[in-house]
Amino acid sequence: MRLTLDEVRHVAELAKLSLTEAEIAQYAEQLSAILAYAERLQAVDTSNVPPTPYVLPLENVMRDDDPASGLTNAQALANAPDSADGFFRVRAVFEE
Repeated sequence: MRLTLDEVRHVAELAKLSLTEAEIAQYAEQLSAILAYAERLQAVDTSNVPPTPYVLPLENVMRDDDPASGLTNAQALANAPDSADGFFRVRAVFEE
């Protein structure tokens, strides 16, 4: 499929791109090559290929969730700029 310069201008306008005439000609060539390759791919016989949602087998790569001890309250608040009564103190965001 060969794109015309007017079609490239139209696509550029839809994408809100301001292109020079040289860019329009360049993109017409490049987009036409992409569409031609897509047409070649459509010609491939895939009737014997079962539909699959994934090309690779699914495999969980996460580690096991092993419980571990966390920080103590004092350790968590050690680098806090301000704390009170075992909590982080932050500036109020809501005004009353």
